[in-house]
Amino acid sequence: MSARRSLVWLGLTPEPEQELPAAVAALRSPAAGRPPSALVTAERHRVERLVLRGTQRGWLRYLREVTDLVVDAAGSRSTDPGAALLAGQVVLDHHRMLIGLPGAGYERTAPQRRDLERALARLRSRPGPALFGPSESRSTV
Repeated sequence: MSARRSLVWLGLTPEPEQELPAAVAALRSPAAGRPPSALVTAERHRVERLVLRGTQRGWLRYLREVTDLVVDAAGSRSTDPGAALLAGQVVLDHHRMLIGLPGAGYERTAPQRRDLERALARLRSRPGPALFGPSESRSTV
């Protein structure tokens, strides 16, 4: 590892590392329902490698892939909207926090933020059962 390599991007938030592997595995899964555990494990290992050995540029490339999955899911009725909502909100929150970091990350992710905002609005407007994000829960009244 170079002494000049910036690690400031690692301090943003742990939510992508925690929330994205299962949600992304669900979006990548060919079948509806819970993704195979092997797919979740592979995604978790990929995120771990990116965080431990990667660069901000590599991390943002990964989040671009996630953005593409969310946008595709917003245009498809056969994809799990819950996983897409979770992944989309996590990436959008991450990209909004980039404004506080040095460098061009915030500017570079502007198109992704726009795409995610539109995709999340489409996903939320779908008719059907209520969809809940990562920090929301169902009320038991």
